Amino acid sequence: MSRATGARRTSHVSRPGRQRSRRVSPGGVMLAIALGGSVVFALYTITVRDASQIPLLASGAAVLGIAFCALAAYSARATWHAGIAGLTRRAFIMALAGGGAAIVGAGCLAGALILFMLAQGPG
Repeated sequence: MSRATGARRTSHVSRPGRQRSRRVSPGGVMLAIALGGSVVFALYTITVRDASQIPLLASGAAVLGIAFCALAAYSARATWHAGIAGLTRRAFIMALAGGGAAIVGAGCLAGALILFMLAQGPG
């Protein structure tokens, strides 16, 4: 019997170790919870109508800025790993998302600084 007739094709056979599955990392879950919580807190601070509104807004903006800066750092790490793995499209998308998160985080922290100065009052 010749090998040509009895040869098996293995290109369509899936290997157990080569399955691609999308797993969410624990860091991603924690970051999503932190972003969700900080957005909810920031929305709550907007609805408060009393003397402590400005300090609450300042702390809400600070928490939101910290969460977005953490997202930017996480995206930078993901961009690095995707670039090393040769996943250029994913690296580009993560770089754009991380850059946007860094801009939003810096804006929130700047707004928090201004609100903290307003809360101190004159003099």
